[in-house]
Amino acid sequence: MALDAIVLAGGPPDAVAALEPGAPNKAFVRIGGVPLVTRTVEGLRASSRIDRIVVVAPPSAAAHPALCGASEVRGDGARMIESLRSGMQGFTEDALVIVAASDLPALDAPAVDEFVDAVLARNLDVAYACLERTFHEAAYPEFPHTWARMREGRFCGGGLVALRPRVMPRLATFLDALGGARKSPLRLASLFGWDMLARFAVGRLEIADAEARAARLLGGARVGAVRSTHAQIALNIDRVADVAKANVRFAPLQPVGNSGA
Repeated sequence: MALDAIVLAGGPPDAVAALEPGAPNKAFVRIGGVPLVTRTVEGLRASSRIDRIVVVAPPSAAAHPALCGASEVRGDGARMIESLRSGMQGFTEDALVIVAASDLPALDAPAVDEFVDAVLARNLDVAYACLERTFHEAAYPEFPHTWARMREGRFCGGGLVALRPRVMPRLATFLDALGGARKSPLRLASLFGWDMLARFAVGRLEIADAEARAARLLGGARVGAVRSTHAQIALNIDRVADVAKANVRFAPLQPVGNSGA
């Protein structure tokens, strides 16, 4: 079963984008000579689980050559949720759609396949890729990550999400509430509950409990964290320092010259 995908390449330029004059935002910064968004699209395209790919980007970048691999390019919004709505337009309410960040330089078919297969096997409405620390450090130890300490281990978020359009209204409401509460422990507790925050703070929160609470917050949607074994799914370019490291790691292979001997 092949699914459609959305790549979120919107937003204004930042410090990473400033490294490459003329880049609309960091999605268009080249790593190893290839724009990040192109690398992400190619990683999705390599998977037999993916059919159509919609890229959401600034309207000024609609004809950018970095987006030539997309099936369709749509304009972004002022906020991420608005860009997501733009990408979701036209999909049926129950369609399962893969949503990808645009800064995944190593995304490939095995990482995408594993995620999609797990989502389909669990029949999820909302799924979020995550990666255990040991997998990342074995593959990309030079790239730092922020780690969440759960009962099962330390995890970071991945760059793939799956969701059905019918969940969007609840998701938008939740994200708005989360954005307003993120700097207030009291407001966070009102969203998640003191018990959840306390267990998370001491590393005793189980993934299954977090999934269950998220399901209630999203009106009974089937929510799951998909544990990946492929580090490519969580390697992203967030910092200026990441660009230099990624250019070393993903430098194009140089052809072997004729020595003339």
